[in-house]
Amino acid sequence: MVGVVNYGMGNLHSIARKLHLLKADFQLIETPEAVQKCSHLILPGVGHFGKAMQSLEEKGLINALNQFVLIEKKPILGICLGMQLMAKSSEEGNVLGLGWVDTRIVRFKVSDSQKYKVPHIGWNGVEGKGSKLLGEEINEFYFVHSYHAEVPNEEVVLHKTVYDTEFISGFEKGNIFGVQYHPEKSHQQGMEMMKRFLGLGVYS
Repeated sequence: MVGVVNYGMGNLHSIARKLHLLKADFQLIETPEAVQKCSHLILPGVGHFGKAMQSLEEKGLINALNQFVLIEKKPILGICLGMQLMAKSSEEGNVLGLGWVDTRIVRFKVSDSQKYKVPHIGWNGVEGKGSKLLGEEINEFYFVHSYHAEVPNEEVVLHKTVYDTEFISGFEKGNIFGVQYHPEKSHQQGMEMMKRFLGLGVYS
């Protein structure tokens, strides 16, 4: 069972449509009890970091997510804001995140605001090491974001993307996967990435 975490700030319709096309057994989950029944989790997100953390806290999901990810080591995929929530902290709201990955989230600083708009919206290349989710070839994915991760540990960096300057567009730490782009809006390449994620087992 794949759980799509519904904390009121996710792009749930597009993700559900992709999972349906992949013939995945999935449900939207909002309670700690529902988290326990899942083999995989997707943590989506569109919106404000601080408000998202507040929503997870109010729904009592943080402890359940920590159990799923850190103790049971089941696979989880964070998408856009969902990836950012896995960080230690964010400039957006100046609040703490889930803290699963040693990184902080910062706002884009561009050299030419006319040429490089913030938020960064549209298709862009993603390049990185071969992984459980993608090969080493350059892939194109769809982005919508104003903030990105600063990851000091190159070992967990999965993908990088250039938008004025290079930024981290994906990380991988054992069973924890985060992507800044939207695979659910990225056509066949996004479908392939999500299919690979669904094929993962418990990390050991």
